Amino acid sequence: MATTSDIRKGLMIRLQNDVYEVIDFLHVKPGKGQAFVRTKLKSVTTGKVIDKTFSVGTTIEDVQVEHRPYQYIYQDGDNYVFMHMQTYEQIPIPKEQIEGVEFLKEGMECDVIVDADNEKILKVQLPQFAILEVTYTEPGVRGDTVTNVMKPATLETGAQIKVPLFINIGDKVKVNTRTGEYVERAKTS
Repeated sequence: MATTSDIRKGLMIRLQNDVYEVIDFLHVKPGKGQAFVRTKLKSVTTGKVIDKTFSVGTTIEDVQVEHRPYQYIYQDGDNYVFMHMQTYEQIPIPKEQIEGVEFLKEGMECDVIVDADNEKILKVQLPQFAILEVTYTEPGVRGDTVTNVMKPATLETGAQIKVPLFINIGDKVKVNTRTGEYVERAKTS
């Protein structure tokens, strides 16, 4: 059990028979009245975001989680099959539980977050950055050097992102899997 003073980003709590992740919070101490904590919570099972206000001192049930290293190996229908890095155990995980699934590439090492109390998989977190190859984009116009101009591009995973004009088919780019944004052209060695 935890109290409202323990609330922080990324904390997993059990509320109304569901597990929620704290995505934003604000401690408020008004001039009159009791202090409170305003939170934005994201359901781990449905992805729905709710606003919830707690009075200071309220007891909340925090969820003990474990982070386990898994490697993505293949897709089977709507499920994605992951293999534990030490035990080689394979588990199917539904698409809805994978953050940034459009950037998931075979062989990628991911962090599977598990509820330690009941061994239930809560979500899969990709590494923050992924290096992916551009499979399609319009060619840049020679001499077009206007800064910050972006064009659409398709990556090897099928994801669509915006890239600078100088990126061509076959280039590898670094992508932020949390925001879906282009970071930089990957260095080739």
